[in-house]
Amino acid sequence: MQPYEPVFKITPEILNSVYDIAADLERIDIIREKTLTPELRKENRIKTIHSSLWIEANTLTLEQVTDIVEGKPVIGPEKDILEVRNAIIAYDELLNCNPYKEKDLLRQHGLLMKGLMDNPGKYRNANVGVYDGEIPIHVAPPHSQVPMQMKRLLDWTKNAKLPQVFKSCIFHYEFEFIHPFMDGNGRMGRMWQTLLLYQENMIFAWLPVETIVAHNQQEYYRAIRRSTHHNDSGIFADFMLSAIKQATSEFKEKFNKGEIVNVGVSVGVNVGVKEGILTDILQHLKKNPHITAKELSDLLGKTVRTVERHLKTLREKGIIIREGSDKSGQWIICVLSETNEKMCK
Repeated sequence: MQPYEPVFKITPEILNSVYDIAADLERIDIIREKTLTPELRKENRIKTIHSSLWIEANTLTLEQVTDIVEGKPVIGPEKDILEVRNAIIAYDELLNCNPYKEKDLLRQHGLLMKGLMDNPGKYRNANVGVYDGEIPIHVAPPHSQVPMQMKRLLDWTKNAKLPQVFKSCIFHYEFEFIHPFMDGNGRMGRMWQTLLLYQENMIFAWLPVETIVAHNQQEYYRAIRRSTHHNDSGIFADFMLSAIKQATSEFKEKFNKGEIVNVGVSVGVNVGVKEGILTDILQHLKKNPHITAKELSDLLGKTVRTVERHLKTLREKGIIIREGSDKSGQWIICVLSETNEKMCK
């Protein structure tokens, strides 16, 4: 089988981005799943689903996507709701996939596009192109070539001796160039790059890269068009690396400022919350499990209503529970064990 040979130029800008991303990851002390809160990962997954589908003209808001994830009823276009439900299932399964196995890629497409198109999970059986009105922007390879092209692309991605973060960007563009499915190519390309990034570093499960792409949607499509026009997938890689760099840099800065913290360092709880009043509340609960909202408000200089609102947030996140009555009961702080099982004591 003839090897896949994507064409790209490695510019100084690309090299700098790859280096900066690696440096950011090295500076993030907590990079293992057990030391990052599942709540943060859930929040990122919601942002990822919303952003990727928003790029595809899904009209649901971030709040509506959150409600669907939490099993709450949502009023909206039936197709948009189905897209979100499918994406939830697909992203739940994503980290169990091998990014270099064709059967996993096809299965994920089947989950993502179920009920939205004919023959989900199967390569296209017709020729396609991308048009601006009547002007062809990109004519994809003939459908008869798609299976072989995809096998070759996956093989190249697995074996090319290049930084994984860079390869993930090249794969993303080449996937869109091949356009292997009749529909869902954009969301699949972004999803598969997420999986490839996760193979590089687990921290990418907590970074909303697709949100940054969504905020720069026109530049995203422009980078694809320019790569096609100049026959240089490095142009698209340069754009995507900038988005990834922004995500890692913002995460690093938030972590350094204490906005993303391992509360176990200060109060013995392996969950993450924003530093400030929530952390202060947890410290007081640890010292005095029987403390009341009124007593907390006096200690913190906040209104009782404000304290009660934050206590409600901590309870909804599963960080604390209340045992007994409001007057004679006590607060229980829940921690995560080494296997991420919740333990309350």
